[in-house]
Amino acid sequence: MSHPKINAVRGMNDLLPSSAAVLERFQRLAIDALRSYGYRQIRTPIVEATAVFRRGLGEVTDIVEREMYTFVDALNGDSLTLRPENTAGVVRAAIEHSLLHDGPCRLWYYGPMFRHERPQRGRYREFFQMGAEALGFAGPEIEVEQILLLQRLWKVLELGPVRLQLNTLGQTAERLRHRQDLIAFLQTHRAELDADAQRRVETNPLRILDSKHPGTQACLMRAPRLLDYLEGQSLAHFERVQQLLGQEGVAFEINPRLVRGLDYYNLTVFEWVTDRLGAQGTICGGGRYDGLFELLGGRPTPACGFSIGVERVIELMDGAGAGQGEAACDVYVLHQGAGTYEAALRAAERLRDAGLDVILHADEASLKSQMKKADASGAEFAVIVGVEEAAASTASVKALRPGGEDGPFRRQERVSVEELGQRLVEALCAQDGVRVQEDAPAQAPSEI
Repeated sequence: MSHPKINAVRGMNDLLPSSAAVLERFQRLAIDALRSYGYRQIRTPIVEATAVFRRGLGEVTDIVEREMYTFVDALNGDSLTLRPENTAGVVRAAIEHSLLHDGPCRLWYYGPMFRHERPQRGRYREFFQMGAEALGFAGPEIEVEQILLLQRLWKVLELGPVRLQLNTLGQTAERLRHRQDLIAFLQTHRAELDADAQRRVETNPLRILDSKHPGTQACLMRAPRLLDYLEGQSLAHFERVQQLLGQEGVAFEINPRLVRGLDYYNLTVFEWVTDRLGAQGTICGGGRYDGLFELLGGRPTPACGFSIGVERVIELMDGAGAGQGEAACDVYVLHQGAGTYEAALRAAERLRDAGLDVILHADEASLKSQMKKADASGAEFAVIVGVEEAAASTASVKALRPGGEDGPFRRQERVSVEELGQRLVEALCAQDGVRVQEDAPAQAPSEI
C-alpha cells in the first residue's frame, strides 16, 4: 500500500547539500569576524516566555500582533512563544545570569527564528539569523565598531555592492513630541494613506514611516521629521557616529524614514541593503536599544546590536558563485579485488587520523566507475588499494586535479600505509601553497 507524499510545512525550508558549502563558508567567516572584534558565543532557547517578546518588542508591533507562534503549555498553562528574534532573549539571559557583573560584554548568536507571515523570496516562516549584542556600552563608538565589523564581513564574503543606511530615533521624550505632531498630521491626511497605515495612525505611527505603499510614501514626504525634534545630546551622538564612519572611509546615506520594526530601539539605527533581492533587500539591521533591560526587569543598561538575515546573504553569495565547486573531501579511497575493502578501510582511517577529509567507496564497482566517483567528489587525490597493495600494506596515490608536471603524485606512486597520511598532508600543503601564490595580487617591491 502506497502512502501519500508529505511535504515540508509552508515557509519551512530544507537546506540541501548543494547550498551547505556556501552556508558553512558564511558561518566560518562570520565567526572569524566576530571573534576578531572580541565577541563570544551565547546560545539561548528557541522557546521563551511570551512576555519576553510582548514586553520587549512592543504590544503593537507587527511581530507581536500577528506573526508570533504562541501556544499554551498543556502541562502548566504557561504562555510560550517560538522566538521571532533573539535580542530580547539575549537580554533576558544577561539579566538572569548577571552577565554584566564584571563589566560590559560582547556576545554573538546563531540560530532559527520563527514568524508567521506570508512566505516569499527571502522571507520564510523559519529563518536563520546570526547576530551580535554589545551590552553595557553607552558611547556611539560601539555602533561604529559593529558597522566596521559588518563592512569587513561583506568584503571577505565578496557580496558585491551593499549600501549602508543610517538614521537616529533620538530619545523617548523627543520621540513622544514628534509622535504627537506626526499623529496630528496623519489624521489630517488619513484619506491619502493605505489601509494598513490608517490602522497604525494611533497605535504605532512611527512604523508608517517605513511603508512601501506609493500613495503613503508621497504623503509622508510632507510629514514632520524626527530629526527636527532632536536635542543637543542626541544630535551630538549621531554626529559622532557619522564622523567616525567618515574617518574610516565608510560610505553611508541618511534615511530619515528608517525606523526598524521594534519598539526597543533608540538613537542610532542602521540597515545594510542591496538591490539584488527584490523587495526583501535588507540583509542586516540593527541599532541601539538602551531601554530594553528595564523593560525585561533589569537595571538601566546601554546596549547595541545587529542581526544578519542568513538566507538573504546566502542567496547573494550563491549569485556571486561563492562555494561553487567546493570539494566533498580531500581524498577519495578506492578498492579493487577480493579482500581489499578491509585494507582500504584501514588506509582511510589512517588518513582521517592525519586530519584529512576522506570518502571511502562503499560498494563493489569497477575501477573505472570508482574513478568517476572520485573525480566528481572534488578530491585532490585518489588512493587506490588493489590486491597487490593490500598484500604489501601499501596504497597507490594519483593526483586528480590539473597541475604542473612536477606536482605531487602527478604520476601514480605507491606509498606505505604508515606514511600515507603524512605524504598526503604534505602534498595538500604544497598544492595550497601554489594556489596562494597564483591568487595573490602582484605587488610593487616597496609594498612587500
